[in-house]
Amino acid sequence: MECVGAIDQGTSSTRFFVFRAMSTEVIASHTLPVISIYPKQGWVEQDPNHILDTVIKCLEEGAKELINKGYSIKSLVSIGITNQRETTVVWDRITGEPLYNALVWLDTRTKQLVDEYTTKYKTHEYLKDKCGLPISTYFSALKLRWLIDNVPEVKKALDENRLMFGTVDSWIVYKIAVGSIHITDVTNASRTMFMNIHTLDYDQELLDFFEIPSQDILPTIKSSSEIYGKISTPDILSGVPISGILGDQQAALIGQECLHPGMVKSTYGTGAFLLMNVGDKPIFSKNGLLTTVAFQLGISGKPIYALEGSIAVAGSLVSWLRDNMKLIDTYEEMENALRSVTDTGGVYMVPAFCGLFAPYWRNDARGTIVGLSQFTKKEHILRACLESICFQTREIIEAMKDDSTLGLDNLLVDGGMSSNKGFVQILSDLIGNKVSRKDFSETTALGAAMAAGHSMGVWNIHSYSNTDATETMYPSINQTERDESFRQWKRAIDRSLGWIEEDN
Repeated sequence: MECVGAIDQGTSSTRFFVFRAMSTEVIASHTLPVISIYPKQGWVEQDPNHILDTVIKCLEEGAKELINKGYSIKSLVSIGITNQRETTVVWDRITGEPLYNALVWLDTRTKQLVDEYTTKYKTHEYLKDKCGLPISTYFSALKLRWLIDNVPEVKKALDENRLMFGTVDSWIVYKIAVGSIHITDVTNASRTMFMNIHTLDYDQELLDFFEIPSQDILPTIKSSSEIYGKISTPDILSGVPISGILGDQQAALIGQECLHPGMVKSTYGTGAFLLMNVGDKPIFSKNGLLTTVAFQLGISGKPIYALEGSIAVAGSLVSWLRDNMKLIDTYEEMENALRSVTDTGGVYMVPAFCGLFAPYWRNDARGTIVGLSQFTKKEHILRACLESICFQTREIIEAMKDDSTLGLDNLLVDGGMSSNKGFVQILSDLIGNKVSRKDFSETTALGAAMAAGHSMGVWNIHSYSNTDATETMYPSINQTERDESFRQWKRAIDRSLGWIEEDN
């Protein structure tokens, strides 16, 4: 039996899955947590070697489980990689060692640079026609610029032609593949602000804008589904091809089979990310959405584009309620809270812990809870937190409809929060649309496996159909209630803006 593996390297965990080809059947898997470091307010880092160690350990343990279940490693046709996007790694070309911790996508230390560029060019959308992205702390370009300007070892390596840059996919492939290959795929490259979204190659004007002196430090851009090389580490998987790479949200788009224009998926993980397939021509948003590459299946395949709305805080909000605020002990308590109250008691929450992403792109926003009274109970606050994610989803969907002129028939959801039935029902209520979730929720890893298997001829993405059971929720409140709640939440948004002052 033919199998395909998928490395899913996320913000909070690394996982390895082995799927039976053309199926959601998981034959083997292993998961390890990933530790984040918070040196200062707004700074979020990870140790690149720690990330790598979790990848190698997951590969080893997953391979052992495969063997223990009676399968040969030879049955593993290939492995795909999906990863947290934008997170920036720099390392030494000679030693192969990191020059600094990885700057995670959530890191906002480049806020001052964003302000400088935005002031100079009078808009944060100055480069959008070329790269599809606004000038923001979110993307890799300014993270690399900060590292060059503020870490002497990085600047010295650049001057001595030893500096290598990459997103997490590049770092993983460089370290586990034969020959130290320095590559990335179009989906990850489209999140750096260095790639021209029309040509799918690095753009000199973009490099000059961020004062990147040489393309030599950048990984070669490949399609999302081709044979890039073979594994060298760990030994147990030596020789297995690596044949698919996708950013995590693009992988989930494929895993949800959103292969046609107008199809939309939303992944509720650490953050929440909505992607709409818009076909083979990019659409540039008038409403604060991102234009990104959805996938390119093979060297000769047409690039498919997406509109994306990013929500910085989703599952991490539940973790904050548990770990920081001690309002819950287990995730199950969130579901109980939703059953115990039917509304928020007038409480509204804006989880702008590191600013607001789409459609606002406001680094100066901060978390806000409004509407508290003597009547307020813990359950009202918990529900308000979940509703805040739903309201942000509504804003993004409305922007997608306006930008694309495509309707939305069904929102396909996945990620850890989608397992909470109460949350999915509230989501349907507050966006006014049906919402579907499959029993199998690991669509990010599935998408990476599909891309890897597709290039090897064992997983035809275009003919594959996931037949797992699907549960669909329908709105249970009327439009008047929905719009009034949304109006009040927008008032809370207004109060969250401008909280961080210039001298902070």
